[in-house]
Amino acid sequence: MTEEGQRSPLFILFLVVLIDMIGFTLVIPFLTYFVQDLAQADGFIDMGSRDWWVGIVLASYTLGQFLFTPLLGSLSDRVGRRPILMFGLVCNTIFLIAFGLASALWMAIAVRFLAGAGNGNLAVTRAYIGDISTREQLPARMGMIGASFGLGFMIGPFVGGILTDPASAFGGPFATDWWVAHPYFLPCLTAGLLSAVSFLLAIRMLPESLPKEKRTQDGSQQGLKMVLRNLVGVRDLSPNVRRLIFVNATFLLAFTMMHTTFILFTAMPIENGGLGYDERMNGYIFAYVGLVGVIVQGGLIRPLTKRYDVRNIMVIGIVLTSIGLGWIPYLQPTPFATGLLAMTFIATGNGFFQPTQSTLITTEARFNNLDLGRVMGAQEGYGALSRIIGPVLAAFIWAATVDGTGLWTYHTVFRVAGLIAILGVFIQWGIQRIEEGTSEE
Repeated sequence: MTEEGQRSPLFILFLVVLIDMIGFTLVIPFLTYFVQDLAQADGFIDMGSRDWWVGIVLASYTLGQFLFTPLLGSLSDRVGRRPILMFGLVCNTIFLIAFGLASALWMAIAVRFLAGAGNGNLAVTRAYIGDISTREQLPARMGMIGASFGLGFMIGPFVGGILTDPASAFGGPFATDWWVAHPYFLPCLTAGLLSAVSFLLAIRMLPESLPKEKRTQDGSQQGLKMVLRNLVGVRDLSPNVRRLIFVNATFLLAFTMMHTTFILFTAMPIENGGLGYDERMNGYIFAYVGLVGVIVQGGLIRPLTKRYDVRNIMVIGIVLTSIGLGWIPYLQPTPFATGLLAMTFIATGNGFFQPTQSTLITTEARFNNLDLGRVMGAQEGYGALSRIIGPVLAAFIWAATVDGTGLWTYHTVFRVAGLIAILGVFIQWGIQRIEEGTSEE
């Protein structure tokens, strides 16, 4: 495909990912409050046991991804990227709307699991970019897709926070008993409809990126067998690819620990050490995080990767994120700017890490003639495993320490997350040494 011919698919992919991310991130500001309401309705009254279920619901989504994303990534090597992207968008549409109608914890857990099982779009999107990009084009194009994630992350939580509890916020047609009983349905409905729009755009305007002659025909590994093959079979990948997969898994473990407990912390009453924020305030914070992500991945990554080593930028991203994670529990309600500064560290670090890590692993996969779908599927499988462990581990630490004193308080989970993030720096340590002997073409 020529450079000019690639521009249109990239633009459409940008729009698809943007709309998909807006729909997905709409749930962020209220998901914690929603799960807390469901847990209390099911009889979990005290803070520790109630908040534990926030981690379980979050982990259910990534359990579905863990079991099925490697299969979807490998399947995209066989049937093409486009059909798998379409399937993911359909699943998003159905299960985002269904989540807003959940009336019990079991239903919320089941719906989130099915949503994760059907959505392998992150792995397939990266493989799509790898299909149509040269080595020199990869950093900028991964950054552009990352910017669409960041822009979606900025718009989605902002809109989600505003649309929560429309009966109180807007009144009028929403001032009914049904909307009072379903305060979180409107943002979920909006998310599902946006995903449907994304599906229509993709089905009409997004071409296939993987020609038939380049597709694999091996269909011997399926289902759970494929998941286990990708996890155990990571030893058959190149040393650099293995290290990068484990660096990504470590980073995501720390990041999801923060994601699980951040709103638990901000929603705590001020007199208990929290910030006393509601859904809208948290929506504004995550919108700011998305804005920083857009600036970093959409504007800074390209010139930085031209001037500096991609691996060094990735390491800086890990360090910045670690500092921000450890800073969170020391925030005060005022000044508000201090909280934004801590989130700037996290957002900038994540903005540095995601496109550079994706660029490095794609380059290494190509150099070693590995199928991008398999590599990205394995990475997303390990990433999903981290996103399962992260929420459960964070919820466990939070529940065990939230009422504690001394060293064991609600600060603990954020300290642990920061230390786990730093582990990624040590895991990637050997990459430069390996590249010196193998990466010259």
